[in-house]
Amino acid sequence: ASPRFGTADEFRQRGVIVRTNGLDPIARSSPERWFTGGYAAAQPAITEWAVQMVRTTDPGCYISACEALAAFDVRGELGRVGVPTLVLVGSDDQVTGPAEARTLVAGIPDARLAVVPGASHLVPVEQPAAVTDLLVRHFTTAWQAAPDATSTGQIPVPVHPAAHPVPATGPVAAPVQPGPVQPSQSAPIAEIAPAPAVPPQAQGRPDPYDAGLKVRREVLGDGHVDQALAQADEFSGDFQEFLTRYAWGEIWDRPGLDRRSRSCVTLTALVAGGHLDELAPHLRAALRNGLTPGEIKEVLLQAAVYCGVPAANGAFRVAQQVIREETTPPE
Repeated sequence: ASPRFGTADEFRQRGVIVRTNGLDPIARSSPERWFTGGYAAAQPAITEWAVQMVRTTDPGCYISACEALAAFDVRGELGRVGVPTLVLVGSDDQVTGPAEARTLVAGIPDARLAVVPGASHLVPVEQPAAVTDLLVRHFTTAWQAAPDATSTGQIPVPVHPAAHPVPATGPVAAPVQPGPVQPSQSAPIAEIAPAPAVPPQAQGRPDPYDAGLKVRREVLGDGHVDQALAQADEFSGDFQEFLTRYAWGEIWDRPGLDRRSRSCVTLTALVAGGHLDELAPHLRAALRNGLTPGEIKEVLLQAAVYCGVPAANGAFRVAQQVIREETTPPE
């Protein structure tokens, strides 16, 4: 588990590779990401199962999962976890390894870390006995209510008196000193504290800069945007803010066209204006927005008719290089 999986750019590029090449390149590389080398060699049937599981996944669903993982980041929400948590990780996990697990433990108020030696990403598959033992110990010890502490989010259930007590009719007995109340077998040991109320948000139109920065990162990638913002200075900073607020927050975020369509329009406009220096990042964005290399080719052919063959000639050179870089599966 991890509060964030890799980087957004990595998962969006993985979606481009699957859209272009299918799932076979991802499937072939799954065993080295999921299992240790010794386990993969000793268990060829399970290794082949992993390959076939990925290979037979619906590509559209896989691409959607990549988009979801690209946007997934709950690091700021870990403090809201109000139950005792066991974080399990394989010592050799290269996908969500011990570093990510420690981030979870540091952020969750009552969390414990268990590093399972000799296991990679699929810890329950490689070390089922160890995982079972850790889970049994966690669920049989971590949920015992502490008598004087509620820091783990466990709140003892009080025993409420009867709503309408029956008056005594006989001699009044001497009061009995109350002892510790034992919960019945059917009563829960603890209740989970309710989530804190979220204060109402101020009414009014949100700042388009925040929405624009989000869209700009999703379309162009974190690496490109971080570089552009880092290079901004006192002279160019206002222009970068203008781009983010109006181009991305006001136009790209409008609902009238989907991002595939906006990429087609943008590529055509860049070819028409001869802006080849801006073409490469928007070609990468077009691939991430769902255009295939074949569709990009058709856009450039259409542009050649209406914008001129020399302009399209330069665009094809740039596109050929970008598509090769973005769609070639990693070795």
